Amino acid sequence: MSDPRIMWRRALNYVMLTLTGIAALGVVSVLFFILGYLIWNGGKSLNWNFFTQLPKPVGETGGGMANAIVGSLKLLMLAALMGLPVGLLAGVYLAEFGGKTFSFVVRYTTDLLNGVPSIVIGIFAYSLVVLPVKHFSALAGGVALGMMVIPITVRSTEEFLKAVPGSLREGAMALGASKWKTIVTVVLPAAKAGILTGMLLALARVAGETAPLLFTAFGNRFGSPGFGQPTASLPVMIYTYAIAPYDDWHRQAWAAGLVLLGLVLVANLGARLLLNRGGAVRSV
Repeated sequence: MSDPRIMWRRALNYVMLTLTGIAALGVVSVLFFILGYLIWNGGKSLNWNFFTQLPKPVGETGGGMANAIVGSLKLLMLAALMGLPVGLLAGVYLAEFGGKTFSFVVRYTTDLLNGVPSIVIGIFAYSLVVLPVKHFSALAGGVALGMMVIPITVRSTEEFLKAVPGSLREGAMALGASKWKTIVTVVLPAAKAGILTGMLLALARVAGETAPLLFTAFGNRFGSPGFGQPTASLPVMIYTYAIAPYDDWHRQAWAAGLVLLGLVLVANLGARLLLNRGGAVRSV
C-alpha cells in the first residue's frame, strides 16, 4: 500500500508542473499573439518604398519612413556612444574596486535611475539640452536615451565581472600584472560575451521609447543631416500616425511597429546567441 504522503507529494508535483506549464504557455502565447497581430496588420504596408522613401504630404497615400529608420539608428548610435562607456566603467569600478558604503550608494542610485519613468528623463534632457539652445535635436534625444542605457549596462557589467573566477585575477597578478592590466587583459575578455549581451539588451530596451524623444528629438517629416536638428524616429512616427485620422497613416503605423518589434527581436536573439556561444564567463 502506498504511503499517503508520497501520493500527496506526487499529486502536488503534477499540479504545480501543470500550473507552471500553463503560465509559460500563456507568456509565449501573448508574445506570438502580438507578433502575429503586427504581421497581419503591418505586413500589408511593408514594401521597398516604406524603407527608402520619405513620408508623403498630408492627404496623399504612399511614401515611407526612411527618415524615421535612419533617425532611430542615429539616436541609438548616440545613446551607445554616451551611455555604454559610462556604464561599462562604472560596472568595472563596482565589481573590482568598490568598497561598501560608496558602492552601496552607487548601486542604489543606479537601481533608482533604472526605475525612473522615461518621460521624467525626457523632461530632464529637455531642460538640460533643449532649453539652452532653444531647439530640438538628435543630440538631445541621444542624451535622453543614453541616460536610460547607463543603469542597465552598469548592473549587467558588474554581475558578469563578479562571475569571473577569482583564480584568474590571482594568477595574472602572481605573474606581475598590475590591477588595471589584470582587468583589461584577463577579467574583461573572460566576461566579454556577457558584457556585450547586456549592452545589446540595454539598446534594445531604449529602442522603443517614445516619451523622451517627444521632449528632445521631437520629429521631422524630412531627412535631418547631422545631429543638431529635430530628427524623426520610429516610435514617435508610430505615435503620430496612430492618432492621426488617416487610414493610410494607420497602415504605415502598423508597418513601423512591425519593423521596430523586428529590430528589438533581432537584438534580443543576437544577445542570446552571443551569450550561448561565448558563454557568460569564458574560462581561461
